[in-house]
Amino acid sequence: MKKLLMATSAIAMMTSSAFAAGHAEEVKIGVILGFTGPLESITPAMGAAAEMAMAEVTESGALLGGATVTSVRADSTCIDSGAAASAAERLVTSDGVNAIMGADCSGVTGSILQNVARPNGIVMISPSATSPGLSTVESDGLFFRTAPSDARQGVIITEILQDRGVSEVALTYTNNDYGKGLADAFQAAFEAAGGKVTISAAHEDGKADYSAEVGALASAGGDVLVVAGYVDQGGSGVVRSALDSGAFDTFYFPDGMVGVRLNENFGDELNGSFGAYPGTDSPGATLFEGLAEGAGFDGTGAFAPESYDAAALIMLAMQAAGSSASGDFKNHIFDVANAPGIEIFPGELGKGLELIAAGEQIDYVGASAVELIVPGESAGNYQEIEFADGVYSTIGYR
Repeated sequence: MKKLLMATSAIAMMTSSAFAAGHAEEVKIGVILGFTGPLESITPAMGAAAEMAMAEVTESGALLGGATVTSVRADSTCIDSGAAASAAERLVTSDGVNAIMGADCSGVTGSILQNVARPNGIVMISPSATSPGLSTVESDGLFFRTAPSDARQGVIITEILQDRGVSEVALTYTNNDYGKGLADAFQAAFEAAGGKVTISAAHEDGKADYSAEVGALASAGGDVLVVAGYVDQGGSGVVRSALDSGAFDTFYFPDGMVGVRLNENFGDELNGSFGAYPGTDSPGATLFEGLAEGAGFDGTGAFAPESYDAAALIMLAMQAAGSSASGDFKNHIFDVANAPGIEIFPGELGKGLELIAAGEQIDYVGASAVELIVPGESAGNYQEIEFADGVYSTIGYR
């Protein structure tokens, strides 16, 4: 339930030089994503989307009496928790960021949360860390995400497979928090619905040869191979080995596998394969895609809308709190994210900031129709894809 955002008389009368000195200043938001590593073909659009929201707010001049918002990037690597925590520590201690948009992969996100965000009291909103374990992690109210957890994705995969008459699958997953969490969630949902997982086997990223892993998967059998991996790493390696050996010719691709690199790597070899990743056909999604095109990046890419929304929620919550300090605005993120209130879409961040300053309630719908359930959990929507003529395209929403 959203609290009523009332402009107090103190805020309304803050026109002194003290207000200007305290608020009309630079706000820094860390953008920590795997700009290198197994998601490096997806993260450029994610970073650009978050920074587009920051530029929009800066241009509006409506945040905290005219504050400018600056992005400070850092590389999470997606897979090296120690390196990710060190990079985040630099964002906080050296760069002095007020909040973090990120991280991307679940394992590094958890590491940053426990080793950097909590000790320093810094809010972080992840656009793509989907491990179910992050829904209940100790976070001191500092952690949020705009992408749904893999508990929901497991149900989505099950529904899509059932709708296509698939009753038996082999399952391979990248051996980390993301892969294991998704594999467990999917297997539980699929078997509860009467399906059979013939084998659930981990694969390591960074290998040159996946023939042994594919041999085990082929021996177990299955109508479809579900690949819960990374498009720029082992997931694509498993697919290549499966295709070359003839072990499988139809694949299901969860979110970490969906990106333009999939088209580039395999083309029409994947015709007939399918999958899903977070996305919506809401009006906000269309608006976002147009803004992204104007800014020079692909707004249809995986987790780009969620990245815009993560950055937007940080800034709107700052306005609601009248402060850029994480300890002040962390309790206002739900206030601006959910109904009731005036709906705010991409391109309307300045309007949202002005409404908040005037004491109005807002319901930030954003690019992904974001709806927060509890801290660390987003309801989320998915877009279903299918390969034809050598590329994937969206065929529906769930």
